[in-house]
Amino acid sequence: MVDIFEKISKSRGPLGMYAKVAHGYFTFPKLEGDISNKMIFRGKERLIWSLNNYLGLANHPEVRKADADAAAEYGFALPMGARMMSGNSNPHEQLEKELSDFMSKEDTILLNFGYQGMVSAIDSLVDRHDVIVYDSEAHACIIDGLRLHIGKRFVYPHNDITNLEKQLERATKLVADTNGGILVITEGVFGMSGDMGKLKEVVALKNKFNFRLFVDDAHGFGTMGKTGAGTGEEQGVQDGIDIYFGTFAKSMALIGAFISSNEQIVEFLRYNMRSQIFAKALPMPLVIGAIKRLELLRTQPSLKDKLWEITNALQSGLKNAGFEIGNTQSPVTPVYLNGTIPEATNLILDLRENYDIFCSMVVYPVVPKGVIMLRLIPTAVHTLENVNYTINSFKDVQKNLKAGKYASDKIVTSLL
Repeated sequence: MVDIFEKISKSRGPLGMYAKVAHGYFTFPKLEGDISNKMIFRGKERLIWSLNNYLGLANHPEVRKADADAAAEYGFALPMGARMMSGNSNPHEQLEKELSDFMSKEDTILLNFGYQGMVSAIDSLVDRHDVIVYDSEAHACIIDGLRLHIGKRFVYPHNDITNLEKQLERATKLVADTNGGILVITEGVFGMSGDMGKLKEVVALKNKFNFRLFVDDAHGFGTMGKTGAGTGEEQGVQDGIDIYFGTFAKSMALIGAFISSNEQIVEFLRYNMRSQIFAKALPMPLVIGAIKRLELLRTQPSLKDKLWEITNALQSGLKNAGFEIGNTQSPVTPVYLNGTIPEATNLILDLRENYDIFCSMVVYPVVPKGVIMLRLIPTAVHTLENVNYTINSFKDVQKNLKAGKYASDKIVTSLL
């Protein structure tokens, strides 16, 4: 028999194994000051491309006032308890109603956290007789929800509609014997690559197969579609999305999430979703703050227009400079380079220390070995000057990378 603590001491996990050298710099960095395009990292101002503040609402003056007023009036204890027992309120129901109207769905349930909510929703919606079919690049919260499913699940290669059809054929045969149903899960915007899920093509398969569609649109809510109602609106298939998941953590720069669907499904979730039944309700200031953010999202399209002005300038500028940014169709902007993990760390050090640019680094196993992905998140508070400076800086570090200047691990040792 092995002691659990002894086992953990010997195997820290794929990220934890780098904790001693990475903590505080590459992992768990501290960004200080007002949330904006520039913040303080390690005592120095840096240009920040790593915050999910798409519409710039984090420090919008109306948002800050609404947050402060709500905190002063209600405090963070109210409502006290889970919503089913003692934690419901008129503002909670108001926010759900306004979200339902905005998403063109019958009803909505608020969630305390997006990740927790997605896991719990999947667990609630299906039983052992049902089959889940999902995209191979689904977010970790979806994967963790799938792990709770005791029935069958089939995966299809990312956005491969031909293979999805094959998996639906398998699922259809299986549920004919189990007397179950089929739930297809995909994303509206994939948060790493930035490309959209092929929702239009998926919805079209409903003409041939009997399934329900669950879409995680965390990065699409507020950024995609004419009104910002998401990727379903962008692709003209909002009605074909049976269960819509959105989060406040991206465009709304807040805590919380929601699921919109028909009235019967939302009622089912209210009475069966364990993560909400047994958890304290969202504090009142967060609800009041979300109502204000939703109002601005709906009534100030200039915020989304500015986001896309910066996005288009950044992505077209990177392409024109010869950078590979994949198939992104959203503000999420990946920049793909060739190099090892040590080279990636040295490149990031150079960007932060010598160019004052803070962006996220993604390496194996999230991307293939030999690939470095720099993930940029443009926002409405960035400027065209920020864009031009970043592109020119990236040209420099790409030259350094090709010249082998990041190959030594001595850089990491000297700067950390």
